[in-house]
Amino acid sequence: MAVSRDTLLQAAREFGTPLFVYDADLMLRRYQELHDVIAWPRLTIHYAMKANYNVALLGILNAAGAALDTVSPGEVILARRIGFPVERILYTANSMTDAEVREVQRTGVLMNIGSLSRLEKFGREFPGTDVCIRFNPDVVDGETAKTTTGGPATKFGILMQDADRVADLVSRHGLRVVGLHEHTGSGLTRESSVYRSMQNLMSLATPARFPDLRFLDFGGGFKVPYRPEETRVDYAAMGAEIARLFREFCGAYGRELEMRFEPGRYIVAECGCLVIEVNTLKDNQGRLMAGCNSGFPQLIRPVMYGAYHHIVNLTNPDGPEAVYDVCGNICETGDRFAELRPLPEIREGDLLAIENAGAYCYSMGGVYNLRPMPAEVVIRAGELHLARRGLSNHELVEQILAESV
Repeated sequence: MAVSRDTLLQAAREFGTPLFVYDADLMLRRYQELHDVIAWPRLTIHYAMKANYNVALLGILNAAGAALDTVSPGEVILARRIGFPVERILYTANSMTDAEVREVQRTGVLMNIGSLSRLEKFGREFPGTDVCIRFNPDVVDGETAKTTTGGPATKFGILMQDADRVADLVSRHGLRVVGLHEHTGSGLTRESSVYRSMQNLMSLATPARFPDLRFLDFGGGFKVPYRPEETRVDYAAMGAEIARLFREFCGAYGRELEMRFEPGRYIVAECGCLVIEVNTLKDNQGRLMAGCNSGFPQLIRPVMYGAYHHIVNLTNPDGPEAVYDVCGNICETGDRFAELRPLPEIREGDLLAIENAGAYCYSMGGVYNLRPMPAEVVIRAGELHLARRGLSNHELVEQILAESV
């Protein structure tokens, strides 16, 4: 468990539950590890802000020199307000509207464009500007079909076969392609997918077609273990192969380029826990159900993706084992964090910790059933800091009424 049992219990006593708790020191270690294992002198890590937009965590990453992958004007605005400079932000939205493009372009943030039609419109409106191009790497991989971003069934990126059409559009509008980008999927299951995606993108990056390149961006998708029995990927070996492939490419291209990656999950997933309290126990003809004070709007991955999150009984860790459904408080049958999960005996009032809750948990949250999102606590050097308070039920309703017209 990323955060110690005693620290989680202390956080629950001080701030109540449900509660997100993040270990910022672990987050920074994961960020630095990528620099350590990918031995390339011009490596930039763009943290995928969509994974977790907690302001305290973003501020810590900014101080460490991290760059950002952003996917909406709101993310760009927040990044700039926190203090990220425009040169450390890349904008990689899909299905962009004209208004979004203009809003982001005014900030000076580099646009990463993934469709021919948008590239044509961008070139007409902003001729002579710098741009990055997103290609579909034609490699299918990812934790689930819903998180696969390469191959024929995905909406992301321009087809590799259209590279010459891209070069023609760029030439026609005097654009400078300073970067090429691809992203294969989230939670990649095969190391070979990383290499093949890299090679496919590098095959398009010829000096004749794109002479102004400053960087190639190979996306994210680095896998982390969610189950206790999972082994961690040998990222040192992967990093060595990544550097070797890119070194060969730069030799063929004729000069050394910057290499970029865009991990979100790898940096923040393991640093987070969601602490919840059990308030209801039912024995439904032998099926034990532990009802708690949180639900899928606060951690949606098990419902949306069938994802596994390890759960720890914080207050009765040595109890006799039984098999439980850990259920939420939302008016939906599917509102379960776990089904038929062996756990130490759960009693009403016990606190449970849902692990790997740092990525795509709070950031995908909502207030379905009008239940406020939890508070967020960040740990630095063993000290607990409230990073975002949760609204009370009354405050949530007042916010809704204030926004109504």
